[in-house]
Amino acid sequence: MKYAASFLLFLLLGINGLQAQTLKRNSPNLPGFDNQALNFGFLIGFNTMDYKVVSKAPGLQGPGGVRYADVVNLSPGINIGMVSSFRINKYLNFRVLPGISFGQRDLLFISDDGVEDELPLEIKSTYIEMPFVLKFNGARMTNVKPFLTAGINPRFDLAKSKKDGLMIRPFDVYWELGAGFDSYLSYFRFSTELKMSFGMMNVLNPKGTGEPEDIMYSDVLDRLTSRIFVLTFFFE
Repeated sequence: MKYAASFLLFLLLGINGLQAQTLKRNSPNLPGFDNQALNFGFLIGFNTMDYKVVSKAPGLQGPGGVRYADVVNLSPGINIGMVSSFRINKYLNFRVLPGISFGQRDLLFISDDGVEDELPLEIKSTYIEMPFVLKFNGARMTNVKPFLTAGINPRFDLAKSKKDGLMIRPFDVYWELGAGFDSYLSYFRFSTELKMSFGMMNVLNPKGTGEPEDIMYSDVLDRLTSRIFVLTFFFE
């Protein structure tokens, strides 16, 4: 439910923007923009980072008692990057979007009898990323065009260390799906996209940090797979 509410809010904002643009009856801006073989730009986005958490079976957990974990307090993060877009045909572009993103996940541990830790474990991330994306374009309607995106995104986390209480593997590969619309303004194209990004790998290092006080975390978890939701604005 916590993702559904955010998704619906972004979707409604996008639909309202699309409707407002399509009501305009002006002549098309940048009529030859989509015929360019190559164009560049930059992006800025806002994200929320999450984990799909799989805890160990009760019989496999350590001597501290049965516990479970979940991500709470989804914190906003930021993405910045560059855009290189290659035209394949009228309805398809190949895009490379190198950039950096910052975010945080708050992992709360709860005992089997419902007792929670006083504070969640804060896991901060700084990702260097290189998305490779196919952009599927719809038909242009005066100054607006809808699109869908799909691709893969290798990410490397620069922020991981033993101070987090867990050892997190820094490298992961994500598959991504997105949707949005292009708005053609007088001097540039402004685009809005809502994207869901799902990690393919288990980023939890089962060896833990090696610190005795951190065993209470590493003995609980079996698997962590990353999920990131991003609202992005493109300027091209």
